[in-house]
Parts: sequence; C-alpha cells; structure tokens
Amino acid sequence: MADHHEDVFEAEICAYLADHGWLHSADDTGYDRERALFPRDVFEWLKTTQKPAYEKALRAAGSEAKFLDVLATALDRPLEHGGGTLNILRNGVQYIGGGRLKMAQFRPETSLNATTNEQYAAMRVRVMQQVHFSTADQRSIDLLFFINGLAVATVELKTDFTQSLDEAINQYRKDRQPLTKGRPEPLLSFGHRALVHFAVSNDLAAMTTRLEGEKTHFLPFNVGHDGGAGNPLGAEGSSATAYLWERVWEKHAWLNIIGRLMIVETKEEWDVATGTSVRRTSMLFPRFHQWEAVTNIVAAVSEEGVGHRYLIEHSAGSGKTNTIAWTAHRLARLHVNDEKVFDSVIVVVDRTVLDGQLQEAIRQIDGSGKIVATISPEDVRKAGAKSKSGCWQPL
Repeated sequence: MADHHEDVFEAEICAYLADHGWLHSADDTGYDRERALFPRDVFEWLKTTQKPAYEKALRAAGSEAKFLDVLATALDRPLEHGGGTLNILRNGVQYIGGGRLKMAQFRPETSLNATTNEQYAAMRVRVMQQVHFSTADQRSIDLLFFINGLAVATVELKTDFTQSLDEAINQYRKDRQPLTKGRPEPLLSFGHRALVHFAVSNDLAAMTTRLEGEKTHFLPFNVGHDGGAGNPLGAEGSSATAYLWERVWEKHAWLNIIGRLMIVETKEEWDVATGTSVRRTSMLFPRFHQWEAVTNIVAAVSEEGVGHRYLIEHSAGSGKTNTIAWTAHRLARLHVNDEKVFDSVIVVVDRTVLDGQLQEAIRQIDGSGKIVATISPEDVRKAGAKSKSGCWQPL
C-alpha cells in the first residue's frame, strides 16, 4: 500500500467489495441505530421479492415505523424462541395481514425454481463505513455489514504501521460492549443483530461472536503460514489479510456462510461458583480452516465427481465436529448441473456424544428436520423387534 493510514485501508476494502457485488455506504446516513437496521434495504428487498404481501403487512402495521418495530421485536426475541438475526434471515418474520415475510433467500441448490433464483439475485449485501452504533454517545465502528438491511457483522481495522491487531481486540473489549452505563446497545447484543465481530490488521485477523467486555474471547482467523500461525506475505505489496475481502467476504461465499454454516449451539455447563448446571448458548461462526476445508471438498467433488478419497486433518479442539457436520450437509445437498450428486451421506463416528452433536448441528443447518436419520445399536434392536421376518440383528 502506498499510504498506510487506517482510513486508506478502510477505503481500499470498501472499494474492492463495491466492485464485487456489494452495495456501499461511505457513511451511516439512513442507519437506524435504535433498531440497528438499515430500513432502505429492508423495504427494497421486500418490495422487490414479495410486494403484495409486504404492502398488505405495511397497511396492517399502519406505518413504516410500526412495521420496523415488528421486525425489531422479532429480532429481540430469545434465540431459543425463534428470535435473533440468524433465525429471522433463515425463517422470515410473521406479520399480521401479510403472513410470513421472507427476509432472505440463500443460494438455491439448482436453477430449476425461477422464483427462488430471482429472489437470490435480489439479495442486498451492503458495507457501511463509520457507523455511529451507540444509543448513548457518538462512538462509531469502522465497518458494518448488512444483509437485506439486517446487521450481520462488524469490523474494526488497524494498520500494523501504527497499531496492532491487539489494539482492535482491546477496542472491542473496552469500548464495544452490549451495555453502556446500563443502556442496551442493540447492534452489539449477542445473536440479535451483528452475528460476528472481526478485528483486522494488514497482517492478522481474529473474530468473536460474543462481546462481553474484558472476558471477550477472540479466535484467530488466519490462513496459516509454514505449518504455523499467521499469514503469508500479501502478493505484490497487498495486505496479508486480503483473503478476507477477496475470498471470505466475497458476496456468494459470505451469503453461504451466514445461510448455511453458522450454528446456534446450546450446552449444559457446570458452574463451579454456584454448584449448579447452567445453559449457555453460543453462536458458531466457522474458523478459516473449517470454512476452507468444506469449500475445498465441495469444489473438488463438483469438479472431479464421485469415487475419490479426501482427507481433512484436524488438531484436537479445532472444531472437527462442526467441520464434519458442515461437510456432510453440503455434500447431501450438492447438485452439479441441476443433478443431485449423492443419494445419501453416511457419517460413522466412534463416540455417542459426538454423534449427538453432529445430528443437532446438521439438523440446525438444514432447518427441515428431515435430513438426518440415526442408525445406532439401539435403533437396530428396535428395528429387529418390529421386523416380521426377524432378520434385523444387533451387531
């Protein structure tokens, strides 16, 4: 880069995205910080894809403001009760008079349905600069990403020549919290608006899905270099983190991550301090190595066809369960030239806990609840007991 200032870094990223299918706002004009929405894109998406139902719902609501209030209320609902950005993007929102309005159409597996393909082509992906996010003061965040007017990601940028990645991470920990003096910051509420937060410098990147002050935990989001951490040098003087906006934030790849890969996970955990079991909900965004593994497998199968063997290597604790789930789901849904590639995908595991985690992950990604069938020793015994011929025997 000829100029290493942060604003130039920010402008270069936005220019690249704008040249590759993203809508671009150079400032936050039109951003509704109280609802953490960009209304113009919400209305444009609905008018373009579902005009009669949208107009009916708008009349029933009585005004655009009240229409947006319904959407905001749905987003604010608990995640386990269908609220949050991910649920609303995947399942839509219920309006009196308009029925259920779709808030997104993720990429169809085939080109056979003209309506869904037209709706996918109408998807509005926007990057907005210098967004005044706080409802309590005038703090701003470097970049905010939207899908059809719904906030999905924030980005804080630093140039290594003046500040490090740690500065961006510390900024999130200290100045980007869900509450400001007891007042909620809608954009930063876990799972209810922005789903993921990126800290990015010229050389390194990290991300988190939950902001909780000093306890905020960031995970590296790097390509890796020479068998270790970090990133290789960028080509011809470009940033080492250019893979983010060139590959991960590429419009179709980005929509696939939000629509097909993110997972809401709820686990029972033992609280040592209170001596009780507590439920903790996490938002899982694929780490770079997970996303790349799934992407590369799907690309290889699409190009080479069936009958080949591939190996994904995972270190302990690096998220193999979700990589398996994402890969299995993508292959089960994979079509090439509008033809389904696999009739079935069989996942064989050696641990009951892992099997349960995989089933839940795949069901959530799929949404239909019809893609997973379990074959366990207990299932075999039950099938044997019901079989008239008695040919089913437990192994």
